[in-house]
Amino acid sequence: MILYEYPFNERIRTYLRLEQLFRRLGELIPRSHALDHHFALSTIFEIMEVGARSDLKTDILKDIEKQKQLLESYRGNPAISEKALDVVLGQLERCFTALNVQTGRTGQLLMDNDWLMTLRSRMGIPGGTSDFDLPSYHAWQCTEPSVRQKALQEWTATLAPLAESIYLLMQLLRDTGVPQKMMALQGNFLQNLPQGRNFQLMRLALDRASGLVPEISGNRLRVSVRMLQWQPDGQSLQPSTEDASFELSLCA
Repeated sequence: MILYEYPFNERIRTYLRLEQLFRRLGELIPRSHALDHHFALSTIFEIMEVGARSDLKTDILKDIEKQKQLLESYRGNPAISEKALDVVLGQLERCFTALNVQTGRTGQLLMDNDWLMTLRSRMGIPGGTSDFDLPSYHAWQCTEPSVRQKALQEWTATLAPLAESIYLLMQLLRDTGVPQKMMALQGNFLQNLPQGRNFQLMRLALDRASGLVPEISGNRLRVSVRMLQWQPDGQSLQPSTEDASFELSLCA
């Protein structure tokens, strides 16, 4: 199955982008090639760009508080494990504390590093990190992989509280969704959302073998899915007119 996710608001859209970037960063840093570490640095700068919103930290702290209050309300429920509840509440508390003590925007400490900021500005120019443009960067890329990895780990340490908070909030949000079998008749699906619930994320799973790609649109009132079919050339998509089954989860 191929899983697609669609956010219903700008806050969750930002969380998803940051989550994707942090996962990419986690894949790149352990590798040893200088090119992998080049793209790790590029990813760090992307995280700083996406996380530059002044209200991002406030939104995350509010969401952590909401989750804490929600989970506390489950105390005494015989269907809920108190031990598991304490573990998650402990994680939320640690994320809240670590993020709350940080000051300034995302990556503020990295902005004080003149070398990194020079590199960031040059990466915005096609081919701007050539050795004749940035000999110091070329020298850094020629150091031992362990030296580069150590530097990257130190730079990303300042971003760790944000990453851990995003991972935890998205996990808790996804856990609220229950997959249901749905059918796109003649390639189209439209559903009104239940009233009284503030859905934030839609998850759609399609059979990989179907060759279909969902075109999703939606808001707090309804969702619409149009199935597109890869053409034989493998380079273009056309609307499908065949019935297609898929799994749908709505997360609140």
